[in-house]
Amino acid sequence: MATCNGEPYLQAQLDSVLAQLDVGDELVIADDCSTDGTLALIEQRDDPRIRLLPGKQRLGVVANFERALCAARGEYVFLCDQDDVWLPNKRTLLIEALASADLVVSDCLVTDGMLAVTDPSFFAQRRSGPGLLRNLWRNSFLGCCMAFRRSLLARALPFPPGLPMHDTWLGLVASATGRVRFVGTPTLLYRRHAASASPTGGRSHYGLIAQIAHRARFAAALGARLILLKTSPRTGQA
Repeated sequence: MATCNGEPYLQAQLDSVLAQLDVGDELVIADDCSTDGTLALIEQRDDPRIRLLPGKQRLGVVANFERALCAARGEYVFLCDQDDVWLPNKRTLLIEALASADLVVSDCLVTDGMLAVTDPSFFAQRRSGPGLLRNLWRNSFLGCCMAFRRSLLARALPFPPGLPMHDTWLGLVASATGRVRFVGTPTLLYRRHAASASPTGGRSHYGLIAQIAHRARFAAALGARLILLKTSPRTGQA
């Protein structure tokens, strides 16, 4: 989980995640120098499964998620935002799906800030589905709905400099080097509110030129990474 000034919604998300974790699981929380009550709220949980990584300087969403991923120790890794709510089926369903995939993405219920459902299917809204070129052109890798095998991190980390978004990168690397599954069952209440960190699912904040530049950056970075994977003994799955 990456956090930054998430106090208003964090309690509900922590409740929903911790209720599904086993004793041997961990919830790695990388905080990006919050100035509200986020850190105090996490520390009050006093749960041994939580591993809190306070920030030393503000990194931004992508670099902060990278910090959390570098610290993760489990075989299965779930990306987690601070303001959503996991549905009770999330952990079990996605781990079952990972039996035949390196990365899985589930559907979710889109909600407003008070968790009232505004759209019953993010997949339908976004026309989501697998495919490298399809997602390079129109991304449907929504990080808060993703889980993947630890082996993907060896191929996706470190993130290339200037990466526009971490979840798109993980999905594209998985598409190019492994098996990707889209699961049509919703596993999340995807809360959209005025302070949401990403515009995914709504109109992009970026203009047309910036969007084209982002796609070109992803394509160039992916090409460079695939060349590297071909010559790297530790990442020979490409």
